[in-house]
Amino acid sequence: MRYHLSILALIFGLLLPAFDSNAQWWKKADEAEKERSKGMLLLTTEVQTEATVAINQMYNFHFPEAEREFNFLKIKYPDHPLPDFLLGLMQWWKIVPNTKSEVYDDRLIEYMDKSIAKAEKIYDETENPEAAFFMAAAYGFKGRLHAERKHWTRATLAAKNALKYLEYSRNFADFSPELMFGDGLYNYYYFFIKQNFPLLRPVLWLFPKANKSQGIAQLEKVSYQAFYTRTEARYFLLQIYGIESMNEKAYGMAKYTYETFPDNPYFHRYYARSAFLNGNVEEASSLSKEILRRIDQHQVGYEGTSGRYASYILGYYSLYVYRNQADATKYFKQCMEFTKATDASDSGYYWASVLGLARISYQQENFDQAVDYCKEVLEHAEKKSAQYTEAKKLLSEAKKARRKKR
Repeated sequence: MRYHLSILALIFGLLLPAFDSNAQWWKKADEAEKERSKGMLLLTTEVQTEATVAINQMYNFHFPEAEREFNFLKIKYPDHPLPDFLLGLMQWWKIVPNTKSEVYDDRLIEYMDKSIAKAEKIYDETENPEAAFFMAAAYGFKGRLHAERKHWTRATLAAKNALKYLEYSRNFADFSPELMFGDGLYNYYYFFIKQNFPLLRPVLWLFPKANKSQGIAQLEKVSYQAFYTRTEARYFLLQIYGIESMNEKAYGMAKYTYETFPDNPYFHRYYARSAFLNGNVEEASSLSKEILRRIDQHQVGYEGTSGRYASYILGYYSLYVYRNQADATKYFKQCMEFTKATDASDSGYYWASVLGLARISYQQENFDQAVDYCKEVLEHAEKKSAQYTEAKKLLSEAKKARRKKR
């Protein structure tokens, strides 16, 4: 018995210093983590690890899984603005496939207001730059939604608040990649609004000057340097590359985002669109057929807007590449149905589909129908659009052919 006790004593004698050393190591690691994060929840390794899984689920349109994780964070950090902000962000991504849908508007505003209230309390008590960062982000998303709904006064007030708190956040340099996201958006969209919304130009006097090319460069840097905002930066870059006709960049970004989040309908349709614009026939066709298949299966987020993209691409290839008039007619009519269902009859895809049907009618020598289709385009399409110009030319040709036939 004594022998066994002495052996145990020896073992504990050897192990206890190790346990003590290990405890010291964990204590030091914890202190180092606090020093590294400077008391900012966003910068702690634990939260970044927990949030990453949920955020990736959200961007991949696995909303129930993401919501469970976000609510777990809310239980764990009930007074912090992060969980409510993420829950609000998830509402925005439910809107993204069809931004005309207002089903999730109230919940988005509710979550962002809760995030702002919690952030304000923290900021009033501690002037923590992290709190200012959340106020900037939450006001930014409220402004984003109000602008989408053309509530310009609310959008302007939200934007001013976002910029104000963005400036406060600059007191903490470790947020720089995340802060650059706001700077990049501001620098680019200042000029976009100036060029495309004449009625809003007087409002721009309330805001500081901007630099468009710098804005694009900043968003590109955020897209690979930031932790929380990199996917949002990629979302905006896809749109900006399209606006600026940077088709190769759009294709590379769209391909990467779709492969990263293969169940995200927005990234899926942008990948199909970019492949189409870059002349990748097989790739664009395959992606478009998959979009239509997912719509038929009622996969989350796949609806008429994505269907409009996919059916037009397949109609275009059927008519101009494969010379299959029957398939082209089917897809162009499907595009028109998707467009009407999503209240987007003013879109270029709709009028391009009507024009495609006019060409098919012309080729089949059904000149009366070709004339009717062309007139429909000329009556409703934008006069500066390519569809309007093409319809005007085809109408003249169809009328001449009709006279000869008679």
